[in-house]
Amino acid sequence: MPAKRRSRRLPNIVFFGIDSLRRDHMSCYGYPRLTTPHIDRFAQDATLFEQTFSAHIPTTSAYASMLTGMDVFNTQIVALRHKDGLRPEVSTLAEILKQEGYDTTCVGFTGNPSSRGFDKYIDYAGWGSWNEGRSPKAQNLNDVALPELDRLAKKRAPFFLFLRHMDPHAPYLPPAPFERMFYHGNETDPKNKSMEPVMAFKPFRDFFASWMPPGITDKDYVIAQYDGAVAYMDAAIQSIFNALEARGLVEDTIVVVNGDHGETLYDHECYFDHHGMYDPTLVVPLIIRYPGVMPAGRRVKGYNQHKDLVPTLLELANITRDDIQFDGRSLMKLMRGEATTFDSEMYITECTWMRKHGWRTPEWKLIIALEPDFHFKPEVELYNLVQDPEETHNVAADEPEIVALLKARMDAWIAQREAETGLPNPIHHQGDWHGKEGVGAFKSSQQAYDTLHIGDPNQAARLQSRSRE
Repeated sequence: MPAKRRSRRLPNIVFFGIDSLRRDHMSCYGYPRLTTPHIDRFAQDATLFEQTFSAHIPTTSAYASMLTGMDVFNTQIVALRHKDGLRPEVSTLAEILKQEGYDTTCVGFTGNPSSRGFDKYIDYAGWGSWNEGRSPKAQNLNDVALPELDRLAKKRAPFFLFLRHMDPHAPYLPPAPFERMFYHGNETDPKNKSMEPVMAFKPFRDFFASWMPPGITDKDYVIAQYDGAVAYMDAAIQSIFNALEARGLVEDTIVVVNGDHGETLYDHECYFDHHGMYDPTLVVPLIIRYPGVMPAGRRVKGYNQHKDLVPTLLELANITRDDIQFDGRSLMKLMRGEATTFDSEMYITECTWMRKHGWRTPEWKLIIALEPDFHFKPEVELYNLVQDPEETHNVAADEPEIVALLKARMDAWIAQREAETGLPNPIHHQGDWHGKEGVGAFKSSQQAYDTLHIGDPNQAARLQSRSRE
């Protein structure tokens, strides 16, 4: 059982919200490449959660749950391109902490519905392209975050510093030496054909061409760039850890490392993005350090979700809010042995480049398309996660009884949550979720394929022409 703190001072909270960080590409979660040595060391003094899920893909809906303690029924946020703000009835973590006397700062997360309520917002350059060269996203963040941390540390009030890191999000353009750290080969070898299907995917090929090397042929090079971006970010994050130590803040600061969702890389034909409800996207890292409260070096196996994080942080800070009924539960119940796991079955949604929902159990995953998608995937997908953890064999046609059973459980959960909240399931009411005004739901996969697009085709043509010069 973790020890109870004697100090009554409200702890500071430093929250690393890392975009597109794939849990199984972190060395502290078993990845063979040493991508996160500094976070690995941090985890030795912290508690690491092995089964944290981002149930609602992508960024907008994931952060809504992560920063409110609520699910999509209460936030009513399920789409990437959510058009309205967060419901006023729902409180954000920043708003709750501000009411408790916290000084709150948000770095790199302006304009998102769930970023509401911070005292101060600071932005930084967190994107990039091949023309602009290597992209030091994490150092750009440090350049603004470290002075802000110093300012907050000098004040008497406790502080909440939220840092949104973008390095694992495409474009993957880590600076030297990280760009070659995990790759030694010829990324434009004409004999390698692994990038042909990527560059043939019309909706994304112009975006890929804007930041991948001209003439790229090897998918492993791109994956190595992702791993290099994670390693570069890890090194930059160590500067934040060092600053906390230099300021004497470690003992009185809760530090959270969490991801909004994973990344598909080359999997499931959802190339180098984070759409789809496959496990590389759903399963995210969660590590919490609070000396004297969170056990050092402990790994927790029980299932949990983003919605459990806010109740956890409030309990760690000894803050009680009886006026808020969170959908999530404090993870301290797992720490104290009051539960071995939270919900092992969960409702999952995606409204990014596809609009789908489904039901995941430890053994099965059901995915149902609410309209045709641009990958021409079947309307119903079923995977046996025990026999087929990579989710490569759709057995929906072979297991109609399992499909019916899981769909019944999903429908019952939806009906229960709609009755409890008095609100509709938002996945069914998204209109032009894809950003194409007046189009509505796609009638066919071909329509979706021909309509959706990201990137500048003229820029892409100019860049890729260099490979033929």
